[in-house]
Amino acid sequence: MEECISVFDMLKIGVGPSSSHTLGPWRAAERFLGELRNEKLLAAVNRVKIDLYGSLSLTGKGHATDLAVMLGLSGQDPEYIPVENIDAIIKSIESKNEINLGNEKPIPFYFLQDIVFNKNFLPFHANGMTFTAYMTDDSEYISTFYSIGGGFVVKEERINAKKKIKIKCAFPYPIEKAVELLDFCKKENKSISEIVYENEKSMRTEAVIDHELVRIWKTMLECMYIGCHSEGILPGGLNVRRRAFDMHQNLIGLANYDSPQTWLEEIRKTEVKFRQILKWVSCFALAVNEVNAALGRVVTAPTNGSAGVIPAVLMYYLVIENHNAGEKEIKQFLMVAGEIGSIFKKGSTISAAMGGCQAEIGVSSSMAAAALCELMGGTPEQVLMAAEIAMEHHLGLTCDPIGGLVQIPCIERNTMGAIKAINAAELALETDPKNAKVPLDKVVDTMWQTAKDMNNKYKETSEGGLAIAVNMADC
Repeated sequence: MEECISVFDMLKIGVGPSSSHTLGPWRAAERFLGELRNEKLLAAVNRVKIDLYGSLSLTGKGHATDLAVMLGLSGQDPEYIPVENIDAIIKSIESKNEINLGNEKPIPFYFLQDIVFNKNFLPFHANGMTFTAYMTDDSEYISTFYSIGGGFVVKEERINAKKKIKIKCAFPYPIEKAVELLDFCKKENKSISEIVYENEKSMRTEAVIDHELVRIWKTMLECMYIGCHSEGILPGGLNVRRRAFDMHQNLIGLANYDSPQTWLEEIRKTEVKFRQILKWVSCFALAVNEVNAALGRVVTAPTNGSAGVIPAVLMYYLVIENHNAGEKEIKQFLMVAGEIGSIFKKGSTISAAMGGCQAEIGVSSSMAAAALCELMGGTPEQVLMAAEIAMEHHLGLTCDPIGGLVQIPCIERNTMGAIKAINAAELALETDPKNAKVPLDKVVDTMWQTAKDMNNKYKETSEGGLAIAVNMADC
């Protein structure tokens, strides 16, 4: 039975810098609170301990995993918390040695003792974490979660249960593989975005779908806007200087605007020679991931570390390719992107801790390529070809962040993923699908096999590659 994954599962609004290591643990902490409430145990808790394992431990500091679990246990929502409040909340916990559990029960909390970094891996997934609540009657409540990429959080027993119990999918067009998506498009004479829209309507009203898709885009646009207008040094100790600000200033000149939307309109008036296009696309991607690195609000697409690719490519379409495009095209783009991402999640992984950066930048580039291809008039066959081409040239990409921070090479890598996506879409548009040699499903399978064969030191552990070739002292 196929798994139902919505566009809104693949494109989540949250806080940087990592979907697996920040958003996932944050959501896990929220779920732990929910379990305590359901068991009517919250009032009896007098201490909480969090054990982080594997990749969450090895790169947790650089990914703000410790901060994320504290914010989650405090009852803060990553989608809506004012990001400017984060620092004050964390400082209050650390200075008072107290956490307001669920925003309703203050308990003692010593973050240096109560968050434990364990380098060993739990067997189920590289990103494991265990929450333990100690009660006033000396009993304990223990719960283990796994952050599996893109902000998705599961419990092992729930996954095992799925093997025994087939959960009925409500989608009229349930899709596990790309070939099934293509079959539905042919039978129904619909585009990929139209098939996705029908599936979404089985879960939400059209008004809600439209509103939420636009809200996702507005968050992306605001993120690019903030990134292009913020200068300085990124936090974390690498002393990485923001580059989007200077690049943007050189590109935009003396344009006059006062909001993200009027900014977009002004960009449409700028010079669009090839070099400028490369710079604009790179600038958009840099902007997003600099905001992400500074614990700003981004859209996980499909992860935080790869959050810049999809907005950069969609912005490229809006400001370079089609000045008449608006909400219709934006929603179309996001639905196609979400569907391609879900195919990779079902058939492989979107977690760098499991598959390296091919699972993040590779998937985001594939999502963006497919979405752009449909907007540019591509057939469903060409759209899937665009997704295949983009991923084919990311296979084997390692995840080796210096200092465990989502900065080097992660920020620049988003620019590369965006440019590759545009290239892949153009190649697909100029190719007869009958001549294609590699179907998307084969690339998904290959990516998963590559992920399994990849050495763990290249899977977001900071134990290999650039992460050891360049150390913090060099920076």
